[in-house]
Amino acid sequence: MKNQLNQLKLVLSFVFCLSLVFVNAQIDGIPFGDLPPTSEYGKCYAKCKIPDVYETVSVQKLKKEASTKLTKVPAVYETVTETVLAKEASTKYKTVPATFRTATEQVMVEPEKRTLRTIPAKYRTDSKQVLVSPARGQWVRKKKSPNCFSSNPDDCYVACYEEVPAVYRTETFQVLVSPASTTEDVKPAVFKTVSRQVIDQPARVEEIPVEAQYKTITKKVLVSPESTREEVIPAEYTSVNEKRLVSEGGFTIWTEILCAERTTNSKVMAVQKALNAAGYNAGTADGVMGINTQNALQQFQNDKGLPVGNLNLETLKALGVSAN
Repeated sequence: MKNQLNQLKLVLSFVFCLSLVFVNAQIDGIPFGDLPPTSEYGKCYAKCKIPDVYETVSVQKLKKEASTKLTKVPAVYETVTETVLAKEASTKYKTVPATFRTATEQVMVEPEKRTLRTIPAKYRTDSKQVLVSPARGQWVRKKKSPNCFSSNPDDCYVACYEEVPAVYRTETFQVLVSPASTTEDVKPAVFKTVSRQVIDQPARVEEIPVEAQYKTITKKVLVSPESTREEVIPAEYTSVNEKRLVSEGGFTIWTEILCAERTTNSKVMAVQKALNAAGYNAGTADGVMGINTQNALQQFQNDKGLPVGNLNLETLKALGVSAN
């Protein structure tokens, strides 16, 4: 446990960080002259050294100076084309013969015929019921009645008066559906198609213009005579990398941090859990301020615009971790 606490004290200030406890207002052996803002017991402040920042830039250095040389420019010719008349325009005549077409017409061979025809009357057969004898009543003798105690059927005479239904016969007769009439049958006329040749367009003479004919000739024409010109040879440069100071280093302002005795394993573990919850990979929450925790803490401070390089109280507040 003692070794872990010593390790925590060493890494809390990260690289180039000076963590100091002030119990009085006198500090010796430090490269700056200002003191922390308060001189209270139990409070710790830190300044972190920021190294100089350089960048490598590429610069152009003269390798060979510019010069001139005279160059002979030969004469320039160009080939031009010219169109000349080879044959004048003229006119020729062409006889166009007449054209014919086949015309057809309908000729009647047999005229239309009309004939009267008699259509006989139409009947249907209907039927009807004719009464032969009306309904009537009559006495009818029945077998032994169940009310008779004698075994001789003749001992009990049973007669019942029953209805005799009416009797009908079916008679058929003819009914006129449509009376006789006459109709006219028409036999259409008979035609045949007759074809013959007729003039479609009469013969004519066409006048055909003959265009003039031209031919193209080519010849060389001097565009510019022979001359000399002065040619500039540009200077030659080479690229050289140089290290250039971007910003000077120095020390940050005094920032209140957790004192060593308050930087416990449980406090570091709470910081690790808060960083992981915020999306910064601090690794396993084991209470040890390892390289993963340092990198995650520094990235969180850069993103949030917090003092960088130590476990200061502003960072704890931003992470939601109590300083007590």
